[in-house]
Order: sequence, then structure tokens, then C-alpha cells
Amino acid sequence: MNTPHFYAVIIGTEILNGRRNDKHFTFLKEALAAYGHTLFASMVIKDDAVLIEAAYRMILADPDAVLFSFGGIGSTPDDLTRPIAAKVFTGQPLRRHFQFEQDIIERFGDEARPHRIHMADLPVGVTLLKNPVNNMSGFALEHRYFFVPGFPEMAHPMIEAAIKGHYSRQKHVFRKTLIAETSENTLIDVMKKVPEAIEFSSLPMLRDGVPRVEISVAGSESPAVDDAFALFTDFLHDAEIAYQIA
Repeated sequence: MNTPHFYAVIIGTEILNGRRNDKHFTFLKEALAAYGHTLFASMVIKDDAVLIEAAYRMILADPDAVLFSFGGIGSTPDDLTRPIAAKVFTGQPLRRHFQFEQDIIERFGDEARPHRIHMADLPVGVTLLKNPVNNMSGFALEHRYFFVPGFPEMAHPMIEAAIKGHYSRQKHVFRKTLIAETSENTLIDVMKKVPEAIEFSSLPMLRDGVPRVEISVAGSESPAVDDAFALFTDFLHDAEIAYQIA
């Protein structure tokens, strides 16, 4: 794997219809940022089998993908994550996980059956993710596809432990930013010269009706970031366009 591409898939019709507010995106963004990582993509999708499978297959196709999937691992009819994860990421049916089965029985006793026990039907080859609230585990495949409940108080400690355990190597990012007193259009030819290895963004803005643009470049190598930034500062200097380093 090269630089990991971190994906968030947040499953919850109740978020899309406004019955609940999403609390996962901001949490995950900050948990990754603590180690210098950023999200590659994030999506909130409804509890729909076709849509969930399509999202998972898109992520599977990325050889550098790391998935954090929130929601849908319970035992109710709208909990679709477990069988779809098995289908997409293992190509095999669900299999009863002995340890998780025992955990469910220990917690719920006679009420474990006939429904709750099915939470222990998991994709082949999973690693359990410890749930500090009630010991009803999440699960991971290949240490890169992580599946947790939709409840933040359960999900977030699992995700923090996963990131710390597998992706805690600090990644330092060098960034330089300026605000130029011109429009984006003026700088398009310069933008085209920015190397692909450099993270680049252009944010247009209006101040007192006057167009301005914020240019930001970032990367893991300071000299390369300096060179990319110089493309803009040199052009602005030669064109006598004012700018401020942000």
C-alpha cells in the first residue's frame, strides 16, 4: 500500500431524512488529523443494499483504500452491513464467530436467541474490534476495512484504537498558502504546472466586491512544496499582482 486513502461510509437513512445528526465525519477527520492523515472521501448513504454494495465495491477497487464503515452491523432487518461486507470483501457467506457468539450469550443469556445471536454471523477471517460500552464488537478485515456500530459512543473508541494500532505513524505535511488580489482565472495556467504529487487547492472569494483567490499547496517534502509555491509567487511578482502570505 502506498499513501492510504481513508474512506468513511456512514450508513443511516435516519441521517439523510433529518431524524439524527451525523457525528462521525468530524470525529473521523480529527482522529486522522492527529496523525497527519486526511480523509480521501466520505459519504452518507441510506440503508439500501444495492447502494451499500456499490460503495464498498468502489472502495475495494482502490488498492490503497482504508475503510471506516459506520452502522448496520446489528441484528434488525435494516442492518445490512455484515452480509454485504462478506460478499464484497471475502466472496464467501457469513460464518458464526465463536468468541462473539459467547460474548452475546454471556451478556444477554436467554434473550440472545433467536435474534441477537445473529450479530455473531460475520465475514470469514475477521478480527473483532472491542466495544468498551457493552462488548458487542465491531469487526475488521485485513486491518484495513473496519466496520463499527452507528452509535458514536461505541464506534468512536473502536476507530481510535484501529487508527492508533495500524495508522499511527506520524505523517508530517508541509503547507504554504497565499491570498492573491486577483481572480482564479488569472492563475489557471500556473495551476496546470503544479506537480501531481503536490496537494493543491484554489478557493475563490469576494472582499468588498473585489475578487481574490486563496492558493494552497501541500506535500510531504518541504522542497517540493517550496517549488510549487514559487510557481505562484514568481508569477504574481512578475505580473505585479499583490498577494499576502496566509
